[in-house]
Formats: sequence, structure tokens, C-alpha cells
Amino acid sequence: MGFGFNLGMILIVLPLTGLLLLIWLISRKKIFGIFLAMIWGGILGLVLLSAALRPFFEKIKLDKNDYYGEYIIDRTYFLGEQADWQYNHFRFEVTEDDSIFFHVTEGEKIIKTYKGTISSRQPYSSTRLAITMNQPTHHVVSGNPTTYRDIWDFHLVFYSPKFNNMYFRQGEWEPIEEKN
Repeated sequence: MGFGFNLGMILIVLPLTGLLLLIWLISRKKIFGIFLAMIWGGILGLVLLSAALRPFFEKIKLDKNDYYGEYIIDRTYFLGEQADWQYNHFRFEVTEDDSIFFHVTEGEKIIKTYKGTISSRQPYSSTRLAITMNQPTHHVVSGNPTTYRDIWDFHLVFYSPKFNNMYFRQGEWEPIEEKN
């Protein structure tokens, strides 16, 4: 549990428990025993509920295998023509042999591929992706991506001097439906 829970236990619940227990032992009235049972039953219930719900609110912990796959521009972050253009012109894949292939595309057609290798590091509880690209490389993959984790998935953000932050998520490229 967190600091606030521990502080509340030490400053409020434990002294209240001691006081109620002392009063209950002296007076022998059932009501004080019931209050004690309610307090500790409630605390136990909250602890169990917190433990049961934790997987639904805790961010995903990544390992190196989670990074393998194909990545496309995440068009949900910034809607519009620029996101659609990036979606149709950039994508990459990370393979299980620790290679990265960054594709410059024209829709479905791959125009040029930049190759490199990946490694992982774990400065915290979740693994981060590090890339080393063969030179010369494309400006999008000239640095390591930042990993942003959500509860069920994650996305990678590359900084480009031409486009600023570019958001990629795992997925297969599909043609964008034309708007009329």
C-alpha cells in the first residue's frame, strides 16, 4: 500500500483499535467488538479489492519480446492530412533477430529501407528499446524512441527535426479510405 494508507493506519486505525479493544475488554459490551470487526473487515476488504483491481489500472510492463512486430503511424493522436501523409510514408518493423527495418513508403509500395539493430535496457521495471541504425540513416530514426505505456498497450515516439514527435503503434498497414 502507499504512504497515505500506512500513515492512516499508524495515526488513526491502530490507536482507534487499541482504544476500542481496551473499552471492549473493560465494559464487555458487544458493540465495541462489532465496531472492531467492522473496521478491520473494511480494511481487509479494501486491501483485497485493491489487489484484485490492480491489473486493470497498472501500466503494462514490457520486455524485449513485446517490441517485436510491425509499427505504423498512430493517426489517433493527431487527426488530419499530416497524420494521413505520415501514415502512408513511414512504417517500420522489429524482427526477432534484433533487426529494425525503417521503411519510407508511397502507400503500400516500399521506396527505401533503412536497416539497423535493436537492443534493450531496463532502467526501471519496464524494458526500453534502443536502436542503432546503419549510417547514413533517416532523420526519423536518428535517435532512440521514447516508450509510452498504457494499461493494455504502448506506443513509441520518435523525434524528427522535420515533423517533431511521430507516434507509432504496433499494427499492420492498411490503405486509408478516401473521404468524399
